[in-house]
Amino acid sequence: MAATQSGLTALPRGRLVLIGGSILLAVWLLLLLFVSYDPGLLRRLWFLPGIGVIGAIIANTSGTGGGVVFVPVFNALREWSVMDLQPLQVVGVSMAIQSFGMTMGALRWTDRLYHQPQPAPLHARVAPRDFFTVALAVLALSLPAMLLTQRLTAFDQHAVLMGYKAFSILLGLALIASTWTVNLTRPERGTLQRGDLAVLILLAIPGGILTALFSVGVGELVALYLFIRHYPVLLCTGAACLISSVSVIAGSVWHIGAGTIQWEVVLLAGPAAAVGGFFARPIALWLGARRLKTLDGAWIVASAAYLLWLNRI
Repeated sequence: MAATQSGLTALPRGRLVLIGGSILLAVWLLLLLFVSYDPGLLRRLWFLPGIGVIGAIIANTSGTGGGVVFVPVFNALREWSVMDLQPLQVVGVSMAIQSFGMTMGALRWTDRLYHQPQPAPLHARVAPRDFFTVALAVLALSLPAMLLTQRLTAFDQHAVLMGYKAFSILLGLALIASTWTVNLTRPERGTLQRGDLAVLILLAIPGGILTALFSVGVGELVALYLFIRHYPVLLCTGAACLISSVSVIAGSVWHIGAGTIQWEVVLLAGPAAAVGGFFARPIALWLGARRLKTLDGAWIVASAAYLLWLNRI
């Protein structure tokens, strides 16, 4: 890991994003050439790039993953008879779109990690060691849990969704409350605490299971916990974006093999999500930690409440 960090440090500002963005463009062009799609359906789904951009901006400013946008949107489109995606297809499409958007966001945040400005008062720098320790420790458990769940799941997804989103509402409210009370004037934590790493490791397996079922889970849990514990936005959002990126890319492989991906949706929303992922980081930094945490908590509560209402039957 030290050799990797040294190599990334040597890259000029923006070079990592340029390299990664070029790879994403190449992947999209290969999909355009080799996957089967309906040009007529592409024309009817003209609105999807806008959803891709907005979803990726929300996901990569908060670190919660694009599933918090795409899953409610695609469920709503099915309810309104605009596009008939079955639940498993919704998860597959969401993962494939996020493979573009969350990856671009992860590249942008990682680039920022190695080109941090002098922190403002009450703010702290993020050590690359802490950043990658969080990401690798969580992925070491969440990835196997996600991949096993995809292949062996026998859960009642409706019951799991209800419990998970109810828990998300509590976390979102806790984030807003802590931002404006105990963390209002407290300096950010500059070093990752062992106890917090232990909690993240405990969240990794349920986070991986949730990601397999809903295309969102592990990133949301990591970001919300680190936000509540008052770590810098770069660590909270950046590490969560990296975890989500690796997770959805790995998860998409299973969906491709299972034939559950509607490629028309991915071809339209995927590159748009990459654009949204590119602009998310400066938007997050412009908002500032306090407003970002407040908006993040509010979005989590609102989207969770909407999903609970949508799946109330």
